[in-house]
Amino acid sequence: MSGETPPSPLDSINAAAEQVRQQLKLKAFDAEGVAHLANFIEAQRGALGPAERPGVIMALGCFLGQCLVQVYRGEWGTGKDGTTGIGLASRFFFNPFHLVDAQLNEGESASVAAFFASVPQRLKTPPAVRKGWIS
Repeated sequence: MSGETPPSPLDSINAAAEQVRQQLKLKAFDAEGVAHLANFIEAQRGALGPAERPGVIMALGCFLGQCLVQVYRGEWGTGKDGTTGIGLASRFFFNPFHLVDAQLNEGESASVAAFFASVPQRLKTPPAVRKGWIS
């Protein structure tokens, strides 16, 4: 035993995201990187076997999540349902792994690039006002 502490979950996420960035030869965690990611997912849809799928979803989801963190100032966290994802503006929680899985299943109609491009509009939309019961 070396006495080293194991990496934190966030360290592992960051390492996986960086590995994807390097493997796909992307410059940064940005919109251009997400566009390349969406194209990569499309290319993998027919070629990805069931055994590789969970690992690919995990790795690509880490990259997508890190793009949300860096571009939109999100934070990695745990949602109310216990899943790992990105919190934005203290109002939104997005699961990047689900988004990658959705594009793998549904194709371009569930593009991670289209989702990523929709985030600024989502952030601009004011929160819904909850109406109280009439007394």
